[in-house]
Amino acid sequence: MLQRFVTIVTFNFKYNHIMIKYLSIALLYTLPCLVFAQKKATQEFYEIRTINISNANQEAANDAYLKQSLLPALHRAGIKNIGAFKPVSSDTVNSGKKIILLIPYQSPDQFVKIQDVLSKDNTYATTGKDYLDADYQTPTFDRIESIFLRAFRDAPKLHAPSFTTPRDQRIYELRSYEGHSQKIYKNKEHMFNEGGEILLFEKLKFNAVFYGEALIGPTLPNLMYMTSFENRSAREEHWKTFVSDPEWKKMSSLPMYQHNVSKITIMLLHPTDYSDY
Repeated sequence: MLQRFVTIVTFNFKYNHIMIKYLSIALLYTLPCLVFAQKKATQEFYEIRTINISNANQEAANDAYLKQSLLPALHRAGIKNIGAFKPVSSDTVNSGKKIILLIPYQSPDQFVKIQDVLSKDNTYATTGKDYLDADYQTPTFDRIESIFLRAFRDAPKLHAPSFTTPRDQRIYELRSYEGHSQKIYKNKEHMFNEGGEILLFEKLKFNAVFYGEALIGPTLPNLMYMTSFENRSAREEHWKTFVSDPEWKKMSSLPMYQHNVSKITIMLLHPTDYSDY
């Protein structure tokens, strides 16, 4: 479309200056649309895959499979920055019972086709044989749950943080905010984007990994995001600063943003030794 406009402008330049004027106006309205469409197209998609386990043998089997087979195969398929996490030991409900993967995709189509890609990867089949061919009497997991998300407009790409602290000290905080209706959920999403909540997290250096709206999942409508910290005390200090920040106090007191979250679920995680970050 842009090339067509430029060609017309060049052709008519010496004959009709008025034509240039009107085409300039057309460009003024068209270019923002093209830029917006391009920006929308760059938004990533995320799968949060939760592997539910019930014993140490299952945990060991999944660690070996993820480290030696699945994550390398996803890397070969062009999927980078895969997070692999476990709940902190103080989380007595989830510790030792879940392994959580954060897998970024460039498009829903890539997500749909990844199983076909894996099925043709001979190295994956070989390295993952024990896991993939597990006997029905000794399953390697209880169940696997997946949530599929689209990145927020103002945070279209996953950010893989870098820390120097040991992995068992780092904290990744996964949050889910549910809304009591689709309309009020969109209000909270607006608060993150147009309202400036993402910018505030950036200013206060929360090292956000992603922000996303859940498209498929068990607690719709909801959004999810992940922040990261070098250790537990850094996490506590950051949130202490956040709740006392004048920008947050002003934003959260606005009438338009009242009662826009019906439930908050928080899970604190450590990265595994095979996580990409």
